[in-house]
Amino acid sequence: MSTAGTTVPDAERRARVPRPGFWRAPISARTWGETIHLTLNLFVGTVGFIFVVVLVTLGVGLTPLFLVGLPMLAGTVISCRGWGAMERARARALMGEDTLAPAPFKQKSSGAWGWIKSGLGDGPGWRAALYLFLMLPWGIFTFTMAVTLWAVTLSLIAYPALQPLYRMADQPGAMLWGDGPKQPGDDFYVAGPLWVTVTVLIGVVMLFLTPQLIRGLAWVDRVMVRALLGTAFLSQQVQELTESRGAALDTGAADLRRIERDLHDGAQARLVSLAMDLGLAKEKMNEDPESAQRMVSEAHNEVKLALRELRDLARGIHPAVLTDRGLDAALSAVAAKCTVPVQVTVDLPLRPSAPVETAAYYCVSELLTNVSKHSGATSAKVTVSARGKQLYAVVEDNGRGGADPAHGTGLAGLGERVRGVGGALHVDSPVGGPTRATVTLPL
Repeated sequence: MSTAGTTVPDAERRARVPRPGFWRAPISARTWGETIHLTLNLFVGTVGFIFVVVLVTLGVGLTPLFLVGLPMLAGTVISCRGWGAMERARARALMGEDTLAPAPFKQKSSGAWGWIKSGLGDGPGWRAALYLFLMLPWGIFTFTMAVTLWAVTLSLIAYPALQPLYRMADQPGAMLWGDGPKQPGDDFYVAGPLWVTVTVLIGVVMLFLTPQLIRGLAWVDRVMVRALLGTAFLSQQVQELTESRGAALDTGAADLRRIERDLHDGAQARLVSLAMDLGLAKEKMNEDPESAQRMVSEAHNEVKLALRELRDLARGIHPAVLTDRGLDAALSAVAAKCTVPVQVTVDLPLRPSAPVETAAYYCVSELLTNVSKHSGATSAKVTVSARGKQLYAVVEDNGRGGADPAHGTGLAGLGERVRGVGGALHVDSPVGGPTRATVTLPL
């Protein structure tokens, strides 16, 4: 069982498509999926272009008829959302392009006129209509290029097998230029071992170049799908900021509740008991000095315990070692308290910002707590590194596995904390182990 936490940025949300190597490209599923997608563009573009142009033209032309033109135009724009959903599904199935869908259609005011105004002002619908309009010329181009490239490539490679067909037509081979056999002149035929070999070699070169050209055409398709059928940039930013703010507020509220509970059940209760013991000792000071001295001694021990609990609570709010010595020392201190041996490796060129550093500390600390309580592991490993503009904190153990953020409030809370600073939590924990939790944070 493998589970992953939700990531915030669309770039993280979008599935990463494995890119085949140059030599494997001709036989890779990605190449042929993109080829099929490019050839289907012609059919989609033809039908979609007719749908948009006919209905939009009718809607605009019938606009003077208020009860016919405007509702038709609004309905056309809204229905283009359905086309957009189908195109996103086609891109996902054939190209692995997982584009985030725009927000659902929302009627801004009640009544028929409200529906018409909302439809006419629907940005995702208009962008989908523009996509269908542009898909006809683009589909003609991609269909022609994909079919021509593969047809030429395969015919060049298979030319030795096709040459007998030319001989049956009284030609030594394919004629590149000339007047033909009935009017011989300065003709040139691809015949003979040398030119047949050259033809096959050109075909082999094309076999490896064609997937790269297909990839370039498919890249344009991906851009069109993301730009016209996905979430608008500003809307996406607002959505991500709203989610991050909500996650940060939820995490902050949960931390406040934890601190209040620790103070109420721990230090506060101990101090109340201490005050009562000191009151009794005061009353017995004159009557029974020995008993009072014993009670004062016990109260002194209670004070020490209360101070220790307050220090632990303050360390839980923000550990001093993290502020003074950084992530390496702080995580080493956490690992020393773990019930299983933990190897800690921190390799960061620069110290992260305080929010990112704190989030990484608490995530690793909570994950190591889970290792101690639930994993049944005999060893664990913590690796913190930076790649590009991302900080990666990986916690691995050889325990029983089966950890699932969807069925545990601890891992779900970690996901919320990480999302609050624009990061992501990914947990790979098959039943039987091992477990690998990866926290990704922006530097």
